[in-house]
Amino acid sequence: MRTAILISGRGSNMSALLAAMAGPDFPARPVLVLSNRADAAGLGLTGGVPTAVVSSRGLEREAFEAELDARLREAGVELIALAGFMRVLTAGFVRAWQGRMINIHPSLLPSFPGLDTHARALAAGVRLHGCTVHWVSPDVDEGPIIAQSAVPVLPQDDAASLGARVLAREHALYPAALRLVAAGGGAAVTVPAATCHLDSLWLR
Repeated sequence: MRTAILISGRGSNMSALLAAMAGPDFPARPVLVLSNRADAAGLGLTGGVPTAVVSSRGLEREAFEAELDARLREAGVELIALAGFMRVLTAGFVRAWQGRMINIHPSLLPSFPGLDTHARALAAGVRLHGCTVHWVSPDVDEGPIIAQSAVPVLPQDDAASLGARVLAREHALYPAALRLVAAGGGAAVTVPAATCHLDSLWLR
């Protein structure tokens, strides 16, 4: 599947996806890395994959998303992977790409949607934390879950140490989930829920 990766920053999950898609048997290939920020560090790490910038600064949301949509369609994109894309997309844009857009979130959804997930997990006293790949829906972080991976919360953890351990799991989980989605044909696939397993990655 012709895949676009949308980023806003350093692109660590983007790099994990690109490395996986470089494999000869991977069922997706990157055709575009797009950012809403011209200074996103990840734009310099694409290894030759075409890049584009659609700046969100100074634009109304509808105008920004119209340009975003145009760039994606010009590239013949079939599947979108949000990888640290720090813009909330409107319901209209999401509906236009329904079943063809996935996201990774740094918590075990439905727990801790939104921002500051690691600090919130520590404040709540949970024993397990992790990450989730899900279909993007009009409601933020509420789309159907594709896959999850969990790590233990350690007594000495702060938000930085817990976040680093979760990020390492993200780099394994996201390529595995993308493979699952792309192999099934995107919108036509019925994606099973994943089994959450301590410090591991299971796709049922």
